[in-house]
Amino acid sequence: MSGKLIAGTVAALAVLFGAAQFVQPQRANPVVDPSATFAAVAKPVPAVAGLVDRSCRDCHSDQTVWPWYSHVSPVSWMVAGDVKRGREKLNFSHWNIYGPEMSQIRLRDACEQVKAGHMPLSHYLLMHSDARPTDEDKQALCAAAQ
Repeated sequence: MSGKLIAGTVAALAVLFGAAQFVQPQRANPVVDPSATFAAVAKPVPAVAGLVDRSCRDCHSDQTVWPWYSHVSPVSWMVAGDVKRGREKLNFSHWNIYGPEMSQIRLRDACEQVKAGHMPLSHYLLMHSDARPTDEDKQALCAAAQ
């Protein structure tokens, strides 16, 4: 490969990366009614409340903390997509809409996902190692699901 071809390729990639910064996804946090949240409705034990806050909140609530890299395309597109899908699947900010039976189903599903290592997402854990659930976290979540 010639030096001109490499330089041209690098320049084209730099232009594409720069242009991608102008295409940003929506990163919104809707207003949260504190009385509708998982903490208020389910009144979980502190271990479960801590796990949800530390490991689930960013993708499964309307209280996402948008990190610096969520503003850099193309990573921003992936992060915003993960949050959108996470909120659609389970939203701890709207726990009041589930009702007692659905709440148990949602908690059982969360227990299974966490026990199987599917949640939190592995690429989320790369930047948030403190979100990795411990065995005690998993036990507390699964006990709350019973």
